[in-house]
Amino acid sequence: MTTVTFRMEQGRVTGFTADGHSGYADTGEDIVCAAVTSAIRLTEAALNDVMGLAAPVKIREQEAYLSLRLPGALSPELDETCQILLTALMVYLSNLRDEYPEHLEVLEQDFDKI
Repeated sequence: MTTVTFRMEQGRVTGFTADGHSGYADTGEDIVCAAVTSAIRLTEAALNDVMGLAAPVKIREQEAYLSLRLPGALSPELDETCQILLTALMVYLSNLRDEYPEHLEVLEQDFDKI
């Protein structure tokens, strides 16, 4: 199962991790993994290449693990756009989870309470 955990701070999405293989199909044929990876890569491209953040977000990638963290000190305008993109990613992945509940889990972790 793939687990995507969104990092929440003061009501904002500040990053996420995606961990594990969905197990829907063999590597190279797994549509759930492909959908998750594609959505994450699209979000990364929007944040870095379209918005052109001064401190680009970086996806840290290891075997079956991706993570992304927003840079600090964003202007209110940039932060608002980042929130729209990351919230859209969360909604998309939640909808995908509803279609493939045995292969994808989407969580929110509130770092205000840690």
